[in-house]
Amino acid sequence: ARCQCKLGPRERRNCGFPGISAVECRKAGCCFNASVPGVPWCFTPKAKKVRKVCPNEPQGRINCGYPGITAKECERKGCCFRAHPAGVPWCFYHRTVEE
Repeated sequence: ARCQCKLGPRERRNCGFPGISAVECRKAGCCFNASVPGVPWCFTPKAKKVRKVCPNEPQGRINCGYPGITAKECERKGCCFRAHPAGVPWCFYHRTVEE
């Protein structure tokens, strides 16, 4: 993502080799900006910010437990627990969302 490449010249960590082209750099999953001399032009992007959320929609739940699991047991496993609606997993995995 573009926002991952918005780094000041001093923050850039080299991700390429001398003479790397913009195309080669981007193919390697790196950012390319040749506007500042004396700093890496091909550099490592910022890490993506992610967070875990419990899906609201019942059809998006992926089972993390077993029939009769308690809320405490489910949460100890690091999963979400919602005892409704019937017919879907009540203990289910988080979903990772990029911010």
